[in-house]
Amino acid sequence: MRIRIKKLHQDAHLPEYAHGPQEDAGMDIRCVEGALLEPGIPKAIPTGLALEIPSGFEVQIRPRSGLALKHAITLPNSPATIDPGYRGELKIIMLNLGRAAYEIHPGDRIAQMIVARYEPVEWEEGELADSQRGSGGFGSSGR
Repeated sequence: MRIRIKKLHQDAHLPEYAHGPQEDAGMDIRCVEGALLEPGIPKAIPTGLALEIPSGFEVQIRPRSGLALKHAITLPNSPATIDPGYRGELKIIMLNLGRAAYEIHPGDRIAQMIVARYEPVEWEEGELADSQRGSGGFGSSGR
């Protein structure tokens, strides 16, 4: 599959698979600006990229496991959805859950991107068919 991408900043990096598409589902996303992530304060970090995502697809943005494990850095709206109609700059909302400030530098890998298919839905209002579970919710399986 091919997706059109535009560099909005000369130092922007295209998303890339660390080990190739046969081994990685997610592509690394890099930032174009440095930032200081203070504990508990979310910050939108620019990537310098804009996407033209085909209809029927979304881009999901997810945290990097190494940043989460080693530095308690996450993405508070994960997985984030980039809709096919959005043409603005891709920015990554980052959050430092640690106790000390964390500095990111231009070119750092800050998130992962996954391209996923979705099915458009039209709602049909009416009575629901019976099921074995019925209206059983949280804890209904007894575990």
